[in-house]
Amino acid sequence: MSLTELWNQEPWVRLGGAVCVALLLAAVIRRAGWAVMRRLARGRPLAADVLRRASAPMEWLVPLLMLSLALRLAPEAGRLLALDLLQHLLLVALIATAAWLLVRCVGALEGLAIHQYPMNKADNLRSRRVLTQVRVLSRTFNVLIVLLALSMILLTFPNVRQIGTSLLASAGVAGLALGFAAKPVLGNLIAGLQIALTQPIRLDDVVIIENEWGRIEEITGTYVVVKIWDERRLVVPLNWFMENPFQNWTRTSSKLIGTVFLWVDYSLPLEPLREELKRICAAAPEWDGWVCLLQVTDANEKAMQLRALVSSADSPLSWDLRCRVREGLIAFVQANYPQSLPRLRAELEQPPLSRSLADPTIDRAPN
Repeated sequence: MSLTELWNQEPWVRLGGAVCVALLLAAVIRRAGWAVMRRLARGRPLAADVLRRASAPMEWLVPLLMLSLALRLAPEAGRLLALDLLQHLLLVALIATAAWLLVRCVGALEGLAIHQYPMNKADNLRSRRVLTQVRVLSRTFNVLIVLLALSMILLTFPNVRQIGTSLLASAGVAGLALGFAAKPVLGNLIAGLQIALTQPIRLDDVVIIENEWGRIEEITGTYVVVKIWDERRLVVPLNWFMENPFQNWTRTSSKLIGTVFLWVDYSLPLEPLREELKRICAAAPEWDGWVCLLQVTDANEKAMQLRALVSSADSPLSWDLRCRVREGLIAFVQANYPQSLPRLRAELEQPPLSRSLADPTIDRAPN
């Protein structure tokens, strides 16, 4: 049988030729398209990043699209029953690859925001605000893209489509069960949108959660990672921040006023101690020059409580400054007023036997 007869009589041969032509066209389109897009992306960081991130999905998307078109347009495709499964697989692969491409594009936008708003600067409040919104919204969009892609893939199966139609028609116990099952996912999505819009927390915020001091290290679509001061990690569900109170030390500004408490005797003069506090703050690199104050905040029958207020630019500097002030004031009192350290006063009375021996008026028993 000649090649011409084989071509005319066997639909598989013609279909294979159509597939080869489709793959050849896909290669040509991909190369020409990349050349044009690279030229257009020169000098544009966003376009270049999108192009770089989209390169892997596009390597698959263009050939899959051309193959799908070739199988659908070929006149012999309707007579080959085995191609139905192949066309279905190609459709599923196309949906998955398109979702992959959209996720990579969202990642490119997030990367551009990270590049334009760096965190490694002194006053990074605006950067933290923008990056928190971008991070949460990108995670939310990625979840929505994946859910939409999975839904579209499932709807390509006729049996699954019939099940979904019956569930929507019944709206009974099965619908309630699905609603309860989807509640955690939907709750986290809504909490993520609330955090992105209202921003009770931001990236790099200093927070107190469950009596733990830490910084917001990562915000995902379902949880928040808090980096504790001793390098531990506290993982908190996203909707926890919308339902529970917590402390945010850097909500509007990173400045903090630290407190140092001392218990001293009433005999300690306060003015020399105030002068020493000013000297310590003036020599401390952690002090920002805003607050330096010493006050008596409590007193009892044994001693008085002094509170020193000192300010710093952020919480790590505040901790170091508080330790420096506490050590300096204790050393000053020890060196100059050791008698004014807290003491316990007591009055000793003479024992009854000693008083009787010392008092000549008390009768004694004869020897």
